[in-house]
Amino acid sequence: MNSVHTPLLRRTTSSVSEISNSRLYLAVFSAVLGNFNFGYSLVYPSPVLPKLTSPDADPRLRLDPNQAAWFGSIYSLGAAAGGLGAMLLNDLIGRKMSIMMSAVPSTAGYTLIGGAVNLSMLHGGRFLTGVAGGMTAASIPVYISEISHKKVRGALGSCPQITAVFGTLTLYALGLVVPWRWLAVAGCVPTVLMVVLLVFMPSSPRRLLSLGQEQKAEKALRWLRGPNYNTSIELNAIQHSINTQVKITLAQLGTPIYYRPILISVGMRFLQQMTGITPILVYLEPIFAKSSVSLEPRYDAAIVGAVRLLSVAVAASLMDKAGRKALLYTSSMLMFLSSLTLTMISHTTPCPAVNVTAPNSELGNALQASQETALSFVPLISTMVFIFGYAMGWGPITWLLMSEVLPLVARGVASGLCVTVSWVTAFALTHAFTLLVDAYGLYVPYLMFTVVCVFCLLFNAVCIPETRKRSLEEIENYFRTGRTFTIRQNHPSVVSS
Repeated sequence: MNSVHTPLLRRTTSSVSEISNSRLYLAVFSAVLGNFNFGYSLVYPSPVLPKLTSPDADPRLRLDPNQAAWFGSIYSLGAAAGGLGAMLLNDLIGRKMSIMMSAVPSTAGYTLIGGAVNLSMLHGGRFLTGVAGGMTAASIPVYISEISHKKVRGALGSCPQITAVFGTLTLYALGLVVPWRWLAVAGCVPTVLMVVLLVFMPSSPRRLLSLGQEQKAEKALRWLRGPNYNTSIELNAIQHSINTQVKITLAQLGTPIYYRPILISVGMRFLQQMTGITPILVYLEPIFAKSSVSLEPRYDAAIVGAVRLLSVAVAASLMDKAGRKALLYTSSMLMFLSSLTLTMISHTTPCPAVNVTAPNSELGNALQASQETALSFVPLISTMVFIFGYAMGWGPITWLLMSEVLPLVARGVASGLCVTVSWVTAFALTHAFTLLVDAYGLYVPYLMFTVVCVFCLLFNAVCIPETRKRSLEEIENYFRTGRTFTIRQNHPSVVSS
């Protein structure tokens, strides 16, 4: 009878010491190349728009303000379509194959952009690369969460964001020296490498068990954990989770175990986009041009990209130490303070004039020049703080929590829904951003982003659970009971993992 009290997910010390993560890291690296390409393609307009809107641009490809808005925002429409496609593909062909399938629209999109001779090819290419981005955003975090064990899932769960940021920085850096058509050609390289590597990677053991392929699941898990790992405990835990799952009906969606994590995930993705991160990244160079920063906008963009990469690396190291909620609080506060600063400095309130006709006019001129020089760096510094704050919390943790809290039985479909909501919001905001800036300047968008950051703080305080060092099954049990992460297995005795 004592075996009934044995906790489902307890591991012995020897099994933990015998886990080898090298192959797991290789599988994660292979998958997140898709996120590298996503980050690269998302911000493609930043260095390209100034060239396509200049008087020297090819007349067939020259963009007016409305066409430039579409070039920047249509990517998000494609990402929404890709998210919808991933809703079907994740459960139909599996996470790994969905990631590999994203290479088709990605390669086609870059080919259209690189060889564009008219605006339709430019916009069509942007849409297709967006489709690929939406597919990877919905599939890769889920794949990583299902092949990782809980000791490293927090750090590995931030890898999609890290590689997306690295892809963004690569685009900004290449944009300094590479012509815009060759930027599109370069985007095909990580896509091809991703497909080649993923051919040799295993499918998710959870997916294989759900298909009844126990031997393949055991082989995949042993490949991921190392030859000396005892796979039986983890496989039994996964199988128990699968056995207790049923198909979701509309009536069941009204129960807390399903609607609470889905609403939390959708709410996080909505707020993540409403902070303004997508239009800021997409239009980074044009924004700096309007902000009168003393450095050239293209160098400002590269600096911000480097800061963003550093901050995501910091977040990855703290993910399983400080906890998700603490990082989200820090992230929200940094974004609030920086967006509030940007709001104030972008307001057109006149400053007190310096009397340059007074006897000390030379001193007045020098003082005014020094003030202008100092103030010219405030937009750059504030934007760096905003990006740092976002990349520490609301960037990587939103992706990670989406893969952790969504119900196991509906994770594929629900993650696709979250990505779709996210990118529809991003499209509307990215398209409206240019119109708001043309009509009111940067003040109104920054003010809106400041208000959203306050809602981010409140949402984190009220709605988001702490999932640090919790297994997927324990997190699901939290939403089932509403009060505890501990798994009960057919007995009133409870043993915490």
